[in-house]
Amino acid sequence: MTAQPHPGAPSGGYGPPSTGHSALATGGVTFAGVLLLVNGILAILQGISAIARDDVYARVGDYVYKINLTGWGWILLILGVIAAITGWGILSRASWARAVGIALASLSLIAQFLFLPYQPLWSIIVMAIDVFVIWALASYQPEPTRR
Repeated sequence: MTAQPHPGAPSGGYGPPSTGHSALATGGVTFAGVLLLVNGILAILQGISAIARDDVYARVGDYVYKINLTGWGWILLILGVIAAITGWGILSRASWARAVGIALASLSLIAQFLFLPYQPLWSIIVMAIDVFVIWALASYQPEPTRR
C-alpha cells in the first residue's frame, strides 16, 4: 500500500490531511480577535455619538426598519462592549470566546444591515469584517488540552 499525496502537506505532498492547526487558521483566529476587539471599540464610539446627538448621522432615503438613532446608539454600545470583551477573550485563547465571537459577529452582521441607511459604506465594510470573523472562528479547530 502506498501513501497518497495530500495537497499542501509538507515533504512533497505526502502526509496526513491538514487540520485547523495550520498557521493560516491560527493567524486567522488571532486576526479575528483583533478585528473583533477594534470593531467593538469603534461600535462603542459609534454608539456614544448616536446617543449624545440624534443629528450626528444623516439618513439616506427612506427605510423599512425605522428605529430612532438613540435606540441604535444603545444597541451599538451594548454590542460594542460585548465585542471588545469577546475579542480580548479570543486573543487570550479563552474557551468560551470562540462560540460567543461567532454569535456576536452574526448579531453584528444583522445590526449593521439594519444600520445601512445611516452609514452605508461603513456598514458594508463592517459586514465584510463580520463575515471574515465568522469564517475564521468557525474554521479553526483548537488542539485538545492534554492532562
